[in-house]
Amino acid sequence: MSDNAQAPATLYIDGRWVPSSSGETRTIVCPADGTEVGVVSEATAADTEVAIAAARRAFERGEWASTPAVERGDLLLSVADELVRRKDEFARAEALDTGKRLVEAEGDMDDIAACFRFYGKIADQHPGRLVDAGDPSVISKVVYEPIGVCGMITPWNFPLLQASWKIAPALACGNSFVIKPSEMTPHTTILILDVLDKLGLPAGVANLVLGDGKTVGAPLSSHPDVDLVSFTGGLATGRAIAAAAAPGIKKVALELGGKNPNVVFADADFEAAVDNALNAGFLDSGLVCSAGTRLVIEESIAERFVDELVSRAEGIVMGGPFDEKAETGPLISAAHRDKVTDYVERGVSAGATLRTGGNWGGPEHEKGFFYAPTVLVGCDRDNPAVIEEGFGPVITVETFSTEAEAIEIANSTEYGLAGAVWTSDSGTANRVSRALRHGTIWINDYHPYVPQAEWGGFKMSGIGRELGPTGLEEYREAKHIYENTEPAVSGWFPKK
Repeated sequence: MSDNAQAPATLYIDGRWVPSSSGETRTIVCPADGTEVGVVSEATAADTEVAIAAARRAFERGEWASTPAVERGDLLLSVADELVRRKDEFARAEALDTGKRLVEAEGDMDDIAACFRFYGKIADQHPGRLVDAGDPSVISKVVYEPIGVCGMITPWNFPLLQASWKIAPALACGNSFVIKPSEMTPHTTILILDVLDKLGLPAGVANLVLGDGKTVGAPLSSHPDVDLVSFTGGLATGRAIAAAAAPGIKKVALELGGKNPNVVFADADFEAAVDNALNAGFLDSGLVCSAGTRLVIEESIAERFVDELVSRAEGIVMGGPFDEKAETGPLISAAHRDKVTDYVERGVSAGATLRTGGNWGGPEHEKGFFYAPTVLVGCDRDNPAVIEEGFGPVITVETFSTEAEAIEIANSTEYGLAGAVWTSDSGTANRVSRALRHGTIWINDYHPYVPQAEWGGFKMSGIGRELGPTGLEEYREAKHIYENTEPAVSGWFPKK
């Protein structure tokens, strides 16, 4: 960070693009090669408080909340259209900030447009319901109202995707919000605020602050004018946010990652299971909260399966966003690469065997923050590499001999976000998928999702759900209105 009297106007507060009040800036670099991507303003806690105040005023004015739901939906549909129109611009910005391959960023943009489109279409489909009060003179109804001011804190691995999962339902319900993206990957969030601004969203409804979590994000959890805080990220930060929100009895939505089992039975389609095990663990360099980094495989096929997995992993090409030969990209920073390195080393020290990877790549990768696809075998449930979320391209291998053992191993984690089961037996697939204590279960597949279906985890993987109709409910309050159309004296306390 640095002081700069000419700080760029990259904060969006109360309908205006403004610089940080301190004049400080942050230089964003591409993790693939360290080149400068851009310079943005670094907000202060005071800037966040100004943004919260703007969001509160906008909500109290009621202009957006009182806009007919179908019109709020139309705006979200227009956002989706703009994302399609500006897809190249958005994808390039995402790829440069994160270092991920351009094709992956392009796929993210398609998913983001689908999210805005889904909530745009259902914005007016849940107006409330009548309740039978058992009295014809009574009109009893439940109505849904926006929760108010929403604080949103999003991660660096899928910056705009995770933002869209919050922004779209919040706006559909008539809320105002303040969003803080990761300080390392701000550019697509800046772009989506530009879209909302140009589409005419009332001033103060959407606000953007940029900077680190401890300074800029903290007020979103504790400020009395914030009614809900939604966070996607690590468990430790999630706990801190929940603790900060507790005194104000705020509604909290947390998506905190996972330690996701990919269970493969001996009767599974071998080629498909191997191919998808690679996707599960190494897609987007393993920087996916639902990554299938725990390979839980039946003993009878384990040796053959792992040999093929290792052979395929060793052929994966690492490279930057625009390297057409690249099949996976870098980690986000040197500090994160060091964490992954330490994670693997501790796993090996605890008894795991390194079959492949465990290095930073070759000379061509020296300018970036790369970590080679890694496979650890001989793992048991007490190994830290099995217990902890490494958040990198590392697959641990555990084996089982019975269905019951497979379920026990797959559920032996404090997390519960996602998992998969591979088998050609529909009975096995049904039993295991029902027994796994994880929020999303794939059968003979890994990673696909649709915005129509809820996303979220059991146990330490979080609180609440994003996407689907339930994702809308997170941003609404239910109110019961009971009207007696024939008021009369109750006689409970008679005149004396």
